[in-house]
Amino acid sequence: MSSGAESLLALELQWLDRVLQARLCLHFGQPTDVRDVRELKPPPANDGSAYARLLSGAEWGFEERLLLALALAPHVQPQLLDTLFVRNRNLDRGYTEFGGTKGKTHGGFLPTCETAVFLLAGEDLTQRFATLRLFEDGHWLQRRGILSFEHDAPGEPPLAASLQLQAEFRELLTTGQPHKPDFSSNFPARLITTALQWDDLVLAPDVMDEVSAITTWLNHGDTLLDGWKLRKAVKPGYRSLFFGPPGTGKTLTATLLGQATGADVYRIDLSMVVSKYIGETEKNLGRVFDLAQNRRWILFFDEADALFGKRTSASSSNDRYANQEVSYLLQRVEDFPGTVILATNLKGNIDEAFARRFQSLIHFPMPDADQRLRLWEGMLRHTGRLAPEVELRQVAEAHELSGGAIANVVRAAAISALQAGRQHMSLADLRQGVAKELRKEGRTVPS
Repeated sequence: MSSGAESLLALELQWLDRVLQARLCLHFGQPTDVRDVRELKPPPANDGSAYARLLSGAEWGFEERLLLALALAPHVQPQLLDTLFVRNRNLDRGYTEFGGTKGKTHGGFLPTCETAVFLLAGEDLTQRFATLRLFEDGHWLQRRGILSFEHDAPGEPPLAASLQLQAEFRELLTTGQPHKPDFSSNFPARLITTALQWDDLVLAPDVMDEVSAITTWLNHGDTLLDGWKLRKAVKPGYRSLFFGPPGTGKTLTATLLGQATGADVYRIDLSMVVSKYIGETEKNLGRVFDLAQNRRWILFFDEADALFGKRTSASSSNDRYANQEVSYLLQRVEDFPGTVILATNLKGNIDEAFARRFQSLIHFPMPDADQRLRLWEGMLRHTGRLAPEVELRQVAEAHELSGGAIANVVRAAAISALQAGRQHMSLADLRQGVAKELRKEGRTVPS
């Protein structure tokens, strides 16, 4: 934490503590200097810290700031809320109106929505009802992904939901660095990056034109929707289908789009999303979409036909459920305001209902001889590790391989040369690597 961030956080938590103590005094009829906790004004947020920048918008009122400070307190100053553990002597238990819960390992008081309502409204029913809007799904604190309200006990009062500060903002406000979620059972997606550049991607000009259109949308989508007043006619978000043989650059293109536009690219792990249990696939995928909803992410579904395949005739309950699952996925993709890229080897495997809703369908064909030469040269020419007799144009013209397959050949050739104690890759090394790739693909190895 920077000293500025520490100073503002300290002031904010001191303000929360004053509000808490004043509310308790008002609740128990003890002397206090205020008649309403709203008389205790929050500190000015003007020190330039990440916390101050977050609070710079006019939408931040007393209530929103109190919710933010309350959700942050267990992570920064957990003892501040210990006073809410006070027991009701008449019942020998805690006070129901304080809300709160205990964690599995955390020993402190974890606030719930009921805790926030108690601080804001006390026993005033009119104020209590007025504060309920803060916890509605459409409130901007949820829409922007700052706070969430977690409730896993159906039938219990909604305000029993725990008050959660999302990890991205927790880390931003305490360390100054935004949080990037990690791959886990609760988040089946992985951030993908690349050290390569656009020059390393070899695509036909018409394919690059299609990719360029996505870049333009990522950089200027808001301008087109608002500045050009197209929001009535055009839905937010962009959906594209990349199709073509393996190794032709679909994943690299998605990653470079993120690199070029400053957007994080998350690759969805299909093995953790698709479940044989009814409802689990939607739940797994829903976690990703919910977290991505208010972030500038590109969601990349590789081997997308596993999730978005054609619907079948509903001849059984399993078929009907599978069709419902596809319909759910279609709706989530269509409603997502960000960018979704689906990749598949075979376009025909994708449900037609999805295809009609894509803004672009981009074919990644096998590279021709000239493109293959560019790929070979891009991977090998700068290394200085090619034997003098190797003529890359002949290699490129002789073997129809994708960019991914060529990279595998280069790796195999380098290993072969090193094992033989040579400092350069020979033509035989390359041919041996080519033969391995062709056998993997079930193709005939040239004599």
